[in-house]
Amino acid sequence: MKEVLPEEIKETSVEIWFQDEHRIGQQGSLTRIWVRKGIRPRIPRQQQFISAYIFGAICPEKDKGAAVIMPQANTSSMQAHLDEIGCQVEVGKHAVVVLDKAGWHTSKNLRIPKNISLLSLPPYSPELNPQEQVGRQMKHNDLANRNFSNYKEIVEACSQAWMKIIAPGTIQSLCSRSWAKI
Repeated sequence: MKEVLPEEIKETSVEIWFQDEHRIGQQGSLTRIWVRKGIRPRIPRQQQFISAYIFGAICPEKDKGAAVIMPQANTSSMQAHLDEIGCQVEVGKHAVVVLDKAGWHTSKNLRIPKNISLLSLPPYSPELNPQEQVGRQMKHNDLANRNFSNYKEIVEACSQAWMKIIAPGTIQSLCSRSWAKI
């Protein structure tokens, strides 16, 4: 895994991306809801275990994102995601992708695109990754208190939630950090 920028890359040609994956499925999140006083809300909780993973990455400075929705979190899913990020990086630019040290992020079998370098976060530091906020936003606002009858429904809900997140201005307002600039 590359963790250092090649020397020939200039600061002005770098995009900083943040990456993480989020499991969405039939055993989803329960969140608070508004009801009239004196009424106890009932929200059914599924007992099945079908799920999907949103591999998402965002570039707050450019207000853009890249995602793939996969049935498993593994090296081949991560490879598909890196390839997607590589396609989203502007021509002539290089992406530094900040991520945690999940096993599929550090696999020797990954073929990292030439326009990407990976930068691992220290252990137990999710607060340094704004992509964690994106996952919470999707789970609490668009994917909570829902029931899914099959995998296709989960994928469709994940796609809609991701499209809402990458709407113009959303990524910048939710994920910009003063310390994450070149």
